Amino acid sequence: MIRPSVQAPAAIVMVRPHGFTVNTETAQDNAFQSHIGAAGPDMARRAYEEHSAMVAELEHHGVTVHLCEGENTDTPDCVFPNNWFSTHVGGHVALYPMKAENRRLERRPDIIEFLKTRYRVQDVIDYSGLEMDGLYLEGTGAMVLDHIERVAYAVGSDRTNPIALERFCTHFNFEPLVFPATDGNGVSIYHTNVLMCIGTDFALLGAELITDSARRHHVIARLKASGREIINLSAAQIAAFAGNAIEVQGADGRLLALSQTAYDALTTDQIARLEQVVSPIPLSVPTIEMAGGSVRCMIAGIHLTPRGSAAPPQALA
Repeated sequence: MIRPSVQAPAAIVMVRPHGFTVNTETAQDNAFQSHIGAAGPDMARRAYEEHSAMVAELEHHGVTVHLCEGENTDTPDCVFPNNWFSTHVGGHVALYPMKAENRRLERRPDIIEFLKTRYRVQDVIDYSGLEMDGLYLEGTGAMVLDHIERVAYAVGSDRTNPIALERFCTHFNFEPLVFPATDGNGVSIYHTNVLMCIGTDFALLGAELITDSARRHHVIARLKASGREIINLSAAQIAAFAGNAIEVQGADGRLLALSQTAYDALTTDQIARLEQVVSPIPLSVPTIEMAGGSVRCMIAGIHLTPRGSAAPPQALA
């Protein structure tokens, strides 16, 4: 019998890009973006095909994918919906304040209304008004949420304002755990979800990139206390998006969705350790990765109860 986990959503939202390009508004603080010139139609076609293949592969493994189409070319990062909304057990939805102005256009009422028709949504808490005060919290990019232990891990940055984070944690009953981190070149990490991934029984973590040793030990201690096996990632593996993965529930067990780039960066031993608790599913998205995000950024997990279901997610462990 498959053991469900509140950490691993069985349903997700993905937004397929049309007219894909690299967002120049976010390049200044996202060192993971490729430094390329203007993108042509071929780039958009490749991104569309990569995304479609990723959806098909996840569905093949039994993941429910709610596929939405990108609306226009004014939202070059629409392929990364996890930054503007998240869902939570108990029927709660959060909308987030985004730093880049063109990313604010990604918020789509139609997607939220769709979720209300398919799932039990009790309330929608909208933090987007904080943008007027320059306070940003870019969803599950800014935070990596431990849904089991109720901890919100967050790298401090312009995209993770402490006031906005505190409000979220108060509303949604998470403990904030904030720490500084830089990449292998000493550049501040822009989103926490490129640094770490928390699954039911494991955690991927670029521990060496946490610059404050006391906070580093605290993060490691909290993850160990949860009973998870910690798989440490090097700076080079983080640069290859090995931390930008997400555990999801498939038809035959839990899966680790990650990019082919990330999978190829892992060692044989790391893959073997992961395979003891989850099935890695490599997905080829090299064009989309030029925009500075990878597989985890492309997935917004659904932690809501389907309408007509008698078993609420809170009962799943």
